[in-house]
Amino acid sequence: MPKKILNGVVALVCLALVVGGLTLWRRPVAVFKCVNRGTLVLAGFQKVHVDSPVGRQTVFEAGQGRTLVFLHGAGNNAGVWSRTAPQVLKWKRYHIVIPDLPGHADSAPSQGILRYETLRDGVAAVLAAKGGREPMILVGNSLGARIAVLYAHAHPERVARVVAVNGGPLRGPLPNLTPANRREAWDLFDRMLDRGTPRPPGFILDDVIRLAREGPIGRLYAAAREVRSWEEYRLEGRMSEVRTPVDLVWGESDRLYPPDYPRLMQAELPGVRVTTIPQCGHIPAQECPAAFNAVLEKILAEPPPAPKEGKS
Repeated sequence: MPKKILNGVVALVCLALVVGGLTLWRRPVAVFKCVNRGTLVLAGFQKVHVDSPVGRQTVFEAGQGRTLVFLHGAGNNAGVWSRTAPQVLKWKRYHIVIPDLPGHADSAPSQGILRYETLRDGVAAVLAAKGGREPMILVGNSLGARIAVLYAHAHPERVARVVAVNGGPLRGPLPNLTPANRREAWDLFDRMLDRGTPRPPGFILDDVIRLAREGPIGRLYAAAREVRSWEEYRLEGRMSEVRTPVDLVWGESDRLYPPDYPRLMQAELPGVRVTTIPQCGHIPAQECPAAFNAVLEKILAEPPPAPKEGKS
């Protein structure tokens, strides 16, 4: 290779490294999002779109069989399942559907407050388009768990079972997901993660603070201030109406939604089973994927939890 061309290639590589380094430093969350979503694509997932009443929804899908849907939590995106969904795809039993929730990542709406009705209608459109003929399996984390249980409550004929991971449709503590400074951001991660899990460095905390103001979490909080937008979408005292079997999977170290929360759901749900994951926090698929994947495989290999005596 001529020296001039070689020098040009070296210069381009160096420029790419500099730009990549600056991007990682200034927008690390966006870099992690890109890597995680790229992992899904490399594993064989196709990025497709579904029209909905709230705008175009982005979905990653792959595989054949009964439809299994992964629903992420507030402020996340489909890429949060990048260390679980490819593993499930290898089981060759499921048609896997992973949407970006409405108002998150590439799913509309891109602006405005995010009311629960927006989330409900966008997810319902995805499930109608991609759910298949057989009743689906819904796996949801945090906000995604709330949506999964509420969808099963409204459409029991469409859902075979729910796996709710560190979340649900009961009133719980309102954590500060919109930190204003590094101390508050550190406190948020301290409550989400196991004590043995490394905390993110300051430049990542700074990006989290920025996104809390500008991203979907801030838009969700704006809707939460409209009391009617969320109050009517809780099931306190009505969990017995959920006829779909529910597995509750809980990272034991979660201090956003500690163990009392799943116990309240367990007391009311007719068909329920609780599995805990030690030394794991609020987002098990991200913090401890090997342990979470093993739990999920075991749960899905077993029959759904049977209704409690007298609650069938």
